[in-house]
Amino acid sequence: MAETPLRPGGERAVALSQELSEFLIELSIALHRHGMYPQGHPSLLPAALNVIERLDGLVRQHGSLSLGVARRQLVIEGIATDPRHPVLQELAGRLHRHHVGAVRFEAGCQADELSEFLRQLAVEADLTGEPMGLGDPARLEAWPHIRAYPLTYGQLELVDDAEGDSDEGHESGARAARLWLGLARAALAAPADAPVRNEEPTAVAEAINRHERAEAYDQVIVGYMLQIADELKSEGGASAAALRRRISSVIGNLTPETLERLVEMSGDFAQRRKFVADATRVFAVDAVVDVMTAAANASGQTVSHSILRMLSKLAAHADHGSVATRAPADAELREQVRSLVDGWSLPDPNPDRYTRALHAMARAEPARAPAAAGTQNAPEPDRLIVMALEMGAYGPAVADAAERVRQERGVGAVMRMLDSIDEANAGAAGIWKQIAATPVLEEELRRPAVDTAQIRPLVERLGLEAVPALLDTLAEAESSSLRRGVMDLLADLGPDIAPAVAERVVRDERWYVQRNLLSVLAEVRAWPRGLDPGAQLGHPDGRVRREAYRLLLQLPGERERAVCTALADPDPRNLRQGIAAARERMPAAAVGLVAQRLSDDALSSDLRIALIRLLAGNQSPLALDALLKVVTSGKTLFGGVKLAAPAAETIEAVRILARDWPSHPRARAVLDRARRSRDAQLRSAVRQETT
Repeated sequence: MAETPLRPGGERAVALSQELSEFLIELSIALHRHGMYPQGHPSLLPAALNVIERLDGLVRQHGSLSLGVARRQLVIEGIATDPRHPVLQELAGRLHRHHVGAVRFEAGCQADELSEFLRQLAVEADLTGEPMGLGDPARLEAWPHIRAYPLTYGQLELVDDAEGDSDEGHESGARAARLWLGLARAALAAPADAPVRNEEPTAVAEAINRHERAEAYDQVIVGYMLQIADELKSEGGASAAALRRRISSVIGNLTPETLERLVEMSGDFAQRRKFVADATRVFAVDAVVDVMTAAANASGQTVSHSILRMLSKLAAHADHGSVATRAPADAELREQVRSLVDGWSLPDPNPDRYTRALHAMARAEPARAPAAAGTQNAPEPDRLIVMALEMGAYGPAVADAAERVRQERGVGAVMRMLDSIDEANAGAAGIWKQIAATPVLEEELRRPAVDTAQIRPLVERLGLEAVPALLDTLAEAESSSLRRGVMDLLADLGPDIAPAVAERVVRDERWYVQRNLLSVLAEVRAWPRGLDPGAQLGHPDGRVRREAYRLLLQLPGERERAVCTALADPDPRNLRQGIAAARERMPAAAVGLVAQRLSDDALSSDLRIALIRLLAGNQSPLALDALLKVVTSGKTLFGGVKLAAPAAETIEAVRILARDWPSHPRARAVLDRARRSRDAQLRSAVRQETT
């Protein structure tokens, strides 16, 4: 059960129960001890037993306990922990760095398997370069009663790259993008190496509907929904508006059974009431009604059918009513829901005949204001279009109606009416000819809060004719979410866009434009003729070079050049990109570059270790020279070999020498010295590789 203390503003917060809080704190303490002490230390078993004792009490009723993982907080029983709590923040951060997205503990868990799980988790992924969630999937299933699930974030390079931009509101836009991508990847259960970009909300909702009921899966989905609702309470702008539309669309496409299941997972009555209260502030009106209904059902409460019909009618007016009625209807609906969540309990008192009459009234479309002076009974444009499509007719009145709908609600509203209509229909053909034009696309892209998902069918129909307008928008748009959406639209058009993109790369020298254009070329895997790879690899801005590497590493004829250039790049992120590519296939010409970078004392320890590992298995004399240079630091007073300080880089280099060069005269002297070293790690590195 969750506790509900009052916040300073009077709002009732939802916190973890004492039992859950104590369990998470004991788990964090045990993890910390397994990172501090070696295996077999007397402090480890009591720490593991403390965790097991609290876990047994929590799983006794339900048989298992699942927790979801965010970057700085955990989600357990649908409740997100305080991201400012230092102990729980560190526990969440450690799991996140290991790319673990959820953990499920089942009844019967023993101290020895918990200790083994904590021992692997205690090793910092940043030091080893081998996060648990990115390794062998069987590694996450190695324990009988503990199951770890891989982190569902991935392919966020472009979101993170933009951190160097100076656009206003970028930080909130990046958070919104990360939350949406995280929800989409979690819903689709996408593997870590599969790209997930701007997944359509309908596809996300369908994936959640199809997924069989699983506590760990539902826990992660609900955790993202709670975080999105909390994010939208405090953020505005185009990115927040796009996120609001998408999450509202997801909720609207969930089946009532699925939504009720997720709301039930979101905690006890107090937590559900808070979730509904947050929804009234930030979600679209139809999603507010859906969430409230699901929360009422999950809590065993009853909202009368009349109230639901009234709310549905208000939602219809808020979405499709006249300009004068939309804002009041929206505000009234949200106020009514906020009042209802404090006390829903009465059954529907109305007779069946009265109920049916109210239902018929609520289904009616809202009346609109007259379209023009002097026309008393002018049809609504939506109705006129529907009638024209039913009769297969097209004329000036239909054209005016389609244009009016487009001006008021965007071209997406018109295209949705045409979704299920055969284009042989004269009415549909006439409307498509009217809206499928480059000037229409240009006007849609200039809208204040354009949703690129809404104009995707228009871009697909225009094909390459849409490229100039999209490139113009990509170069001048101030919204990072709009730029990201335009890049996705361009990439979906395929490699044929490459010549037009290359021409812009040559013509527009602004770094952020070149970076985005190269990113689009990387998505379509095309390097057009006339674009000099050397000019992009030598660009003064590291972010532009990063996208050039990403593209050229996909092209067999340019891969070796890109790897070698990246290994020599002064930007640490670009160097990591080169190391990752060289780890897959190391060009012979890169060995000397690795040796040169190892002589750079300014490099961080983890980068030096990664470079050293590139030399493993390489029998080049340059590789031997580089390893010996890392391990030695001159001569002793008696002329013998003097080992370098036993840092992590030294130990890794000794391990590779012992494995790859055990009989070489120059390496043998170093290895003999390491065997006699006072440092246990150096001695162990030699023994491990020679036994």
